Amino acid sequence: MDAANLCLCLLSFPSLTVLQTIIKMSDQGATPTPSTAPPPPIGRPPKVDNRGRTSGPIDSSNLEAKDIPEIEYFAAPGPRGYPPMTGFLDIWDVDMMKGQDESNKIDHHTNLYHSDNLIVRRGQEFQVKITFNRPYKPNEDKIAVEFVIGSNPQYSKGTYIPVFPTKARQSCWGGRITQTNDSVITMGITPAASCIVGKYHMYIAVQTPFGIRRTKRENSRDLYILFNPWAADDAVFLYDDEERQECVMNEMGIIYHGAYDDISERNWNYGQFNYGVLDACLYVMDRSEMPITNRGDPIKVTRKASAMLNSRDDEGVLVGNWSGDYTYGVAPTSWTGSTDILLSYASSKMPVSYAQCWVYAAVFNTFLRCLGIPSRVVTNYYSAHDNDGNLKTDIILNDNGRIDRNRTKDSIWNYHCWNECYMSRPDLPPGFGGWQVVDATPQETSDGMYRCGPASVLAIKHGEICFPFDAAFVFAEVNSDVVFYSRKNDGTMEPVKVNQTHVGRMVLTKAAGSEGRRDIIDQYKFPEGSPEERTVLEKAEEFGCKREKSTPPVADVDVVLPTLEIGVGDDFEFSVEFVNHSDQKRTVNAYISGSVVYYTGVSGKEFLLKTPTVTIQAQKSVKELMTVESRNYMDHLVEQANLHFIVTGKIRETGRIVTAMKVISLHNPKLTVELTGSGKVNEEMMATVQFTNPFSINLESVYLRMEGPGVMEPKSRYYSLIPGGSSLTWTEPFTPQRAGKTRLIATLDCSGLRQVCGQASITIDL
Repeated sequence: MDAANLCLCLLSFPSLTVLQTIIKMSDQGATPTPSTAPPPPIGRPPKVDNRGRTSGPIDSSNLEAKDIPEIEYFAAPGPRGYPPMTGFLDIWDVDMMKGQDESNKIDHHTNLYHSDNLIVRRGQEFQVKITFNRPYKPNEDKIAVEFVIGSNPQYSKGTYIPVFPTKARQSCWGGRITQTNDSVITMGITPAASCIVGKYHMYIAVQTPFGIRRTKRENSRDLYILFNPWAADDAVFLYDDEERQECVMNEMGIIYHGAYDDISERNWNYGQFNYGVLDACLYVMDRSEMPITNRGDPIKVTRKASAMLNSRDDEGVLVGNWSGDYTYGVAPTSWTGSTDILLSYASSKMPVSYAQCWVYAAVFNTFLRCLGIPSRVVTNYYSAHDNDGNLKTDIILNDNGRIDRNRTKDSIWNYHCWNECYMSRPDLPPGFGGWQVVDATPQETSDGMYRCGPASVLAIKHGEICFPFDAAFVFAEVNSDVVFYSRKNDGTMEPVKVNQTHVGRMVLTKAAGSEGRRDIIDQYKFPEGSPEERTVLEKAEEFGCKREKSTPPVADVDVVLPTLEIGVGDDFEFSVEFVNHSDQKRTVNAYISGSVVYYTGVSGKEFLLKTPTVTIQAQKSVKELMTVESRNYMDHLVEQANLHFIVTGKIRETGRIVTAMKVISLHNPKLTVELTGSGKVNEEMMATVQFTNPFSINLESVYLRMEGPGVMEPKSRYYSLIPGGSSLTWTEPFTPQRAGKTRLIATLDCSGLRQVCGQASITIDL
């Protein structure tokens, strides 16, 4: 047996007895038989740890903490034991100054958090008041405020930080005495602008000649340190105050959906300040086993979180479901906010069902804002999901011009939601910091996991798609060309039409400081057809993205589809106009298809199929009119209620292909939300939700949800049946907790009707 075969055998047989047998047999020139191998072990294999590779386990839990001893002596005890320390400086009380109206929370913009603990932001001073048993003597008394995080605190790793009050002795965190009053001192503490974000435990330590005495561990002295977009030295610093107020402090969001030419809005309560949400966000990082030492880097935090917000490969927060069957969970269209989702995940330790892209983006937005990272939800209209790594969305037509759905694999989402977060990018060349794309919707894997980003928006705009992370994928989402191929009977394919402007029509986000919307497509790409845009696409090709270079001759017949506003359950007329721009008669063998379609571009049931032959005289137009009855599509609708019409055809005289596509979003009935009461803090009010079933059919197993930031915790109600034509009224009392403008939002959901919502604005006075 040669050395290579012997090595393979050694790897195959872990038993020492078998190894000795192999070595003995190899000396004798014999070959071991399979029967000598031990039977495979039964049961689940043990979890592999880092023993043997590192001196201790990797510290990846913010929930576990190692208590520091109250007394640490400098030397071994003498003959009479340890000397007493009672004659030295003692700590009687520690005031964290954590009241909602005290300077710590107000100065650090954390007074809206519902928490019994102090919450501050890094890179900015906060105050702690310490009461001793006698007046503090700065020249004699040696004290330190100690902060620890994680289960294995170490000074070298930044998980144990002593803070001293004198200039002569300082650590990576700043410390100073700001006020002295007899036996009470106020100490200002400034965490490093790059320190670990999470929950710290605090101790006060006093040094004596014999050892160190410190306070007992008390949960009331725990504090949270967050990212600080107000601090210039923090990696997430955002200079624009209005944008910062919107992207960190605003709890009520507007998420855009629908179609490019028929935009709809969905209100969402991010609830980043609600009780328990901050702990739930820290649990998400614990569950990911993210090392504590990485949690001060927003690049690493956002990349890890983009994987953890979905459950595909790591038991993360949300289970995605686009099937239309939500029997074992909550339909994505039913959620009104992030609070229930995050608290449920933290308490059950199980992924929450169900989500689609806007739910992933909304909950991710809560996570980011809660930790102090500026973020916003954006919606890309006509978002390409390119599954083969090029810059083309391929639509295959057969020889007569009809779509070949079996061979068309790429899809164009009517819209797709992701997040942008704001941070510096020291890992990239200068100039590529700022807004970064992160996306928790599990579409494609990145480094082996379903995640996306952070990818620099500026890098995407300038075609620098080699930069980490996943810039190429996002670039394709906003820049893909739609290429129609005609597949011949022999299998060859010829491009017959290239549409360079269909994908990435508009990228919307909520405008800062208002309820309006803002189109930020100019941040993702240069104007269509401009020299800059062509240069960027050429640069992207240098990095391996393939585009369709051919320019098929343009057909001299255009197909124009109407823009319609249709309600669910309506009959309507659909007209297709064929316009002949040539000086000769044209005959088109047309194929007109109408399908129920998911917002992801995946087709469901085809409810309309017409194959007319249309004759158009020179320089004239002809309309083909069809009546679409609700009974043909109602039974096949999915939750987004989209109808997709596609018209293709071949011109007999020239052989050219004509195409046109149109998505029509059906409008659902609305909920009516009415508020009554004084509109004052701590005074009860009433919210009334009303709904009328507009259909002749019954709606069964109906769920209603309602909530509003600062005024109402999430509430829900179940109705087993709403008969056709009947109405329901749900009244819920609530007591506002803080003053200001806010909204109550409500949703209704059942298998027969999705995406029904309503909202009411309210101003609460003190």
